[in-house]
Amino acid sequence: MNPDDSLYDEQVVRPYVMTRGRTEARAKLDLISLAVTIRPATGVEMGLDPEHLKIVRLCKRPLSVAEIAAHLDLPAGTVRVLLGDLLDRGFIAVQEPQPEVDVLDERMYRAVLDGLRAL
Repeated sequence: MNPDDSLYDEQVVRPYVMTRGRTEARAKLDLISLAVTIRPATGVEMGLDPEHLKIVRLCKRPLSVAEIAAHLDLPAGTVRVLLGDLLDRGFIAVQEPQPEVDVLDERMYRAVLDGLRAL
């Protein structure tokens, strides 16, 4: 067995198996979306994997998707799918980031253009 095979198995196949082959979360979650536990998981719920339970424990205080991924040492895409599962089953709530500027505000675009012209 090639030493690189174990690295491949752990980092690619394992997340694929954790998500049962799913690559997209049912909910749109940004890296800065905050997740917080609203209902504890006892560990006897059907369909929850150890990673789901870890997320429920971690999110006793609000954490971003990026922070959860770092704590679990998993790709953000995998964490998004797992968070979607927990959201669907009512274990967590998610707060989406609020835009600081109105992207439809013409003044913002004029300010960007003026700044670029000043360069």
